[in-house]
Amino acid sequence: MATTNKRLAVNKTYKLYIGGKFPRTESGRYFKLESKNGELIANVCRGSKKDVRDAVVAARKTFGEWSKKTSYNRGQILYRIAETLEGKKAQLIDTLCRQGMKSAAALVDVEDAIDRVVYYAGWCDKYQQIFSSVNPVESSHFNFSYPEPTGVVTIIAPEDSGLLGLVSSIMPAIAGGNTVVVLASSQYPLTAIEFAEAIHASDVPGGTINLITGFRNELLGGLSNHMDVNATVYCGNDAAEVALVKANASMNVKRVVHHHFKNWSDADAQSPYMILDLLETKTTWHPIGS
Repeated sequence: MATTNKRLAVNKTYKLYIGGKFPRTESGRYFKLESKNGELIANVCRGSKKDVRDAVVAARKTFGEWSKKTSYNRGQILYRIAETLEGKKAQLIDTLCRQGMKSAAALVDVEDAIDRVVYYAGWCDKYQQIFSSVNPVESSHFNFSYPEPTGVVTIIAPEDSGLLGLVSSIMPAIAGGNTVVVLASSQYPLTAIEFAEAIHASDVPGGTINLITGFRNELLGGLSNHMDVNATVYCGNDAAEVALVKANASMNVKRVVHHHFKNWSDADAQSPYMILDLLETKTTWHPIGS
């Protein structure tokens, strides 16, 4: 008698990305990502405050390595991210479509995201010349002002953008030499982990970019009140969330950057000034003469 062997598909497990590794959330929790028809798409890690703390530790540990790389080398590494994303373009489009985006919109989103990585790769070795200066002083000194990375930056990625908003909020931060901890969109969490896989396959040191999936109402406080975080980037328009981020940031005088672009494809959603937002200007005096 003939028998039929039914093969069970090997479904992908979507984990967090912390310190260059893909751990499960320490809480063991997950949330169900469902389609508009109520069909289960995937089980997604529901990150915890402990995951945020672990990610900040990883980002701080890697900050020295990443910030000391030459600006030219950082540009090469960002360009390598774009190359890796280009190779995963079909997969990324498919993932966005599974999460509810139309195929034409998904194609535009992915291609714009790749182009945006290239844009910031090109700025890595140029923003210093734009934002540095030699300052006139009355004494016999040279006086130089130049930008340095702020440090560890937490990013609350836009909820309504699949890949482009995520990339557009991360790239200016790392182009300037910062390391980041990112809360991905709960609407498009799978794309964030696919992006993490592209990072992992590139030359980015582990811990430079850390990605957490979960919910804002649980993690916003931990991302904005951590004492070893130097700046927070908030993407969105919720007035109560903005107020919370600013109040928490005041406890250790974090810098707060608020992005609320209606369309992340617009030209004003990319700028070298978004790199400057996460830089500290330092001034050096050097004596001249005898």
